[in-house]
Amino acid sequence: MQTTNILIRKRITILLFVVSAVLFFLIVRLAWLQLVEGDRLRAEAQEIRMRDVPVEAKRGTIFDCNGNELVSSVSVDSAYAFPPQIDEDRREIADKIAYALDMDKEDVYNKLTQNVGFVWLKRRIDHESSQKLKELNLDGVQLVEESKRFYRQESLAAHLLGFAGDDNQGLIGLESIYDQELKGTPGRIVIEKDALGSDIPEAMHKYIPPVPGNNLVLTVDQNIQFFVERELDNLVEKHNPKLAVIIVMNPKSGEILAMGNRPTFKPADWRQYPQSIWDRNPSVWYNYEPGSTFKIITAAAALEEGAVRTSDSFHDPGFIKVADRNIRCWYAGGHGSQTFEEVCQNSCNPGFVTVGLRLGKDKFYKYINAFGFTRKTGICLPGEELGIQIPQNEATDLNIATMSIGQSIAVTPIQLITAASAVANGGVLLKPLLVKAITDPEGNVIKEFKSEEIRQVISENTARTLMSLLTGVVQKGSGKNAFVDGYGAAGKTGTAQVVGRGGYVSGKYVASFMGYAPADDPQIAALVMVAEPTGAEYFGSQVAAPAFKAVAQDTLRYLQVPERPQVEKPKLPFVYEQPELKVIVPNLEHFPAEEAKNILVNAGFVVQTRGDGTIVGSQVPKGSVQVTAGTTVILELRPLESGEDNEPTVPDLRGLTIKEAGGILEKLGLHVNPLGTGFAFAQQTAPGSKVAKGTTITVEFREEP
Repeated sequence: MQTTNILIRKRITILLFVVSAVLFFLIVRLAWLQLVEGDRLRAEAQEIRMRDVPVEAKRGTIFDCNGNELVSSVSVDSAYAFPPQIDEDRREIADKIAYALDMDKEDVYNKLTQNVGFVWLKRRIDHESSQKLKELNLDGVQLVEESKRFYRQESLAAHLLGFAGDDNQGLIGLESIYDQELKGTPGRIVIEKDALGSDIPEAMHKYIPPVPGNNLVLTVDQNIQFFVERELDNLVEKHNPKLAVIIVMNPKSGEILAMGNRPTFKPADWRQYPQSIWDRNPSVWYNYEPGSTFKIITAAAALEEGAVRTSDSFHDPGFIKVADRNIRCWYAGGHGSQTFEEVCQNSCNPGFVTVGLRLGKDKFYKYINAFGFTRKTGICLPGEELGIQIPQNEATDLNIATMSIGQSIAVTPIQLITAASAVANGGVLLKPLLVKAITDPEGNVIKEFKSEEIRQVISENTARTLMSLLTGVVQKGSGKNAFVDGYGAAGKTGTAQVVGRGGYVSGKYVASFMGYAPADDPQIAALVMVAEPTGAEYFGSQVAAPAFKAVAQDTLRYLQVPERPQVEKPKLPFVYEQPELKVIVPNLEHFPAEEAKNILVNAGFVVQTRGDGTIVGSQVPKGSVQVTAGTTVILELRPLESGEDNEPTVPDLRGLTIKEAGGILEKLGLHVNPLGTGFAFAQQTAPGSKVAKGTTITVEFREEP
């Protein structure tokens, strides 16, 4: 009996220890959960029962320089759903939502069946759709207020302003560059739900308001931008170009007053346009040979370095020979004897080539660098490209000659107007300015931007002299069509061929005008660039100069710049005319077709081709016939004859340079043995002869063509 009692007491004691140990473990565990893990577990529990709906901040407004709204944000509803909270037939619910929001039923159903706690149904819906969805009163489907960008003038300055995406992020233009300033700080709505996602009576609802974005105040003037857009539309209607750009700048401050491009788009509907239209701004991206507008830079450098004076005499016979190439004047037969002032008025190529060669390579490149063509301007727009130049250590005299007239060098429109504006600003190069200030939602200035001087490129005296020369271009020369009534103007026309693979593209040009007004005290500088205009007119004087005049005329009157009653209007508008000059048609039979076309185009002929093939079989008019300059030459093309691959026909090489003759023969699988220098006048193998492939053709050259 005593033994039994002892055993029972032992069992009770063991049980007591076990129970005590379990209780101790539970107390320790409870203390651990409460004191150590408590904050984390409470946060996780709160996260499970809370639903967080983001609330977008309103993007800041973009104003023009006068406080006119260009881009603002308006409130719209966006629809979202909590899929776990939808207990009814989701297929039926999806059909109702699709009808209200004008969406695809399957698309809605797929969103409602996702294994997520929150899903957007459709963002930024119209008022009618919003009302339809409200009337359905569906559990788990709600609306939240968001903002939508509103472009008050539709396509006005579209590339410059850019647009924002669905997630309130700037994608291109100023919307992209200043995204951090414009987008603000998003808010959120916190809603308490039970574990199944259902509403809880008297649940906690917390609204954390968004902070609106800051505003931009631009240097752009809405009214001047209207003038630019109007003239761009006129250019498209009349000339149907591939691209067109007009930029207006205040040359004394570097402020961009307007910037427009064609083709264009509507930022609010940017998805409806090809990406090639909206993703690049031609004003800062398009590289092109500026042609004669670049003569402003050549003249500035030469005057500054003393390489030329306005009274220096030049003689233009219609061409100038540099190395083995004849660089022709645009005016057939040449301008004859003239001063440098007249060289500028006539836009004479041989005259400017002479000036460029006098200047020399080192000094020429000094001013290419000084005027900023070897670097980006730094304008606050995305996608700015760099101009293209031949490296200085690789440049030859021929390269200097062609660069002097705006060939063999490529620039962007913003580079050219920035550089050229220095001439109207006493020789000071300024950084282009597009944003004047950043303000907070109440309009208080947070940050202000001032004009930024880069360097003094030329002296005030040189700038003044050059402005006088450019005034003469408009008053007496090729720029007459840019004359601004009541104000006068200064500037330079330009017509350049379009560069393609393997050289210049036949029949494609870039017409441009770089100008200033009024002539005596420029308040504006403007560049009109029209790439590949179609139709009979393609010269800068015909296409671009009238557009400059229209923009400058309205801009100066709008800015209330006093007229200059003493300014005399040019007696006649400039009309491109050539004398009845007689020229000899080259004999191009048996030439490779592409080389034949290039020779004719460079000689000033209009070319038409007939038939298929790679060799010229015959031509009309025949070779050696004398015709009026600008005559159309028809080339009848043929395929290679049987065996002609191995036994080509020798063409007539007379009149070609050594380089041109060598290139033609190389295309045919032959070689040239040149005797003398200059231009071909005789060849030992007669034209029309068939020779074995690889044969060397001896050609005699002399200095006179």
